[in-house]
Amino acid sequence: MKVNMAPWDRAARVVLGLILIVLGLTGTIGLWGWIGVVPVLTGLVGSCPLYSILGIKTCKSCS
Repeated sequence: MKVNMAPWDRAARVVLGLILIVLGLTGTIGLWGWIGVVPVLTGLVGSCPLYSILGIKTCKSCS
């Protein structure tokens, strides 16, 4: 997998994913909070499969 996400995109995904997980753990949004695992993982890896399919890159220096 090639990196296709800029640092700001990766950070935003990790933060929002963690917020979703915390909301799920506290019962605020129920089991739907576990969907936050997906943005956390893609943020940590730096590659988004959906971006690859759609040909999107938020990273200008990505090859």
